[in-house]
Amino acid sequence: MGKKVVLIGALDTKGQEFQFVKDRLQACGIETFVVDTGVLGDPLFQPDVTADEVARAGGSSIEALRAGNDRGTAVAVMTKGAAAIVIALEQQGIVGAAFGMGGTAGTTVAAKALQALPIGVPKLLVSTVASGNTRPYVGVKDIMMMYSVIDIAGINRLSRRILSNAAHCLAGMLQHMELEQEAEKDKVTLGITMFGVTTPCATRVRELLEEKGYDVLVFHATGTGGMAMEALIKAGYIQGVADITTTELADHLVGGIFDAGPDRLEAAGIARIPQVVSVGALDMVNFGEPETVPAAFKDRLFYQHNPTTTLMRTTVSENQELGRIFATKLNEGFAPTIVVFPKAGVSLLDMDTKPFDGKAEREALYASIKQHLRADIPMVDMEQDINDPAVADMIADSLLKLLETNKRG
Repeated sequence: MGKKVVLIGALDTKGQEFQFVKDRLQACGIETFVVDTGVLGDPLFQPDVTADEVARAGGSSIEALRAGNDRGTAVAVMTKGAAAIVIALEQQGIVGAAFGMGGTAGTTVAAKALQALPIGVPKLLVSTVASGNTRPYVGVKDIMMMYSVIDIAGINRLSRRILSNAAHCLAGMLQHMELEQEAEKDKVTLGITMFGVTTPCATRVRELLEEKGYDVLVFHATGTGGMAMEALIKAGYIQGVADITTTELADHLVGGIFDAGPDRLEAAGIARIPQVVSVGALDMVNFGEPETVPAAFKDRLFYQHNPTTTLMRTTVSENQELGRIFATKLNEGFAPTIVVFPKAGVSLLDMDTKPFDGKAEREALYASIKQHLRADIPMVDMEQDINDPAVADMIADSLLKLLETNKRG
């Protein structure tokens, strides 16, 4: 069976709309495969995977869900089941692209299924909630969300245009995917983490690695950026890392808004891929507008990065703990690893005469890493700040050597 666009949604309440999208895709020469997630009634047309099959994959049955008459339970079961079905379809080589649409419930069910697919597979979700907070639905996957503007309730002058655009967009992505995959073939992919205050370093490292023929992905260390990189490492998409900007560890420790979760800085060690790690932007914790900063921090040192981003300087004690966390995570991994520590500053703000210049904080971070880091993991001391070209050169050269050694090994 060849690859198709998998349509995921409730054919009892949204059957007319899914039929419309299905017809538009087929008019473009694109085959479809339909997964029904409707619980309330019979589907408008026959799907390839029935709602009962989805419910059973989620640990229940359609009869039990209807008898229970509990919307929350039904959504949870169908969400789990749809993801399981889509994973199985992807393993069978059926999924060329995926599409979902709905309100809050339909979006939740379809989003989890789309999140289960690998990055690079075209994914599109038409939703009534796409103009709000989309993080729960997108996660760290390349899901395109299109706002439906009106409720998804029938085919009318506006919904016809929006759903046609969605179908044609998906068809275009699918039709051109093979061409893009051919262009990407044979390149080793590396990951780099960057923040505004580590941009000079990350940019130079990227350019040096690209000169050597590597494909370089740069991740903005805003919580989701770090999570996305870790997910791609786990998926085998990235073969080496210059983890320059580990600032998300500070947000996780202190409670900032750019928290990448408890597993940050662990994927490369588990995957055993070469990594060069530094302490970029560990001088700061990130918050939103000034009024969003918790009252408990009112006496701390702040810097207004822009109207919506307030930065708070990390303390000596926080740096001591960050050093321990940083070292422990590296110690528990199995990757070829080198640590590069810029002793004159860890960001554009943590330098002589700059707002976050903190010799005591840097020394606390350095001493803690040194104390806890495994003896067999090299730690390179640099007298310059992190954005000095010499530091970038050291990071790039170190990673290139690890990659070469790993290749020979």
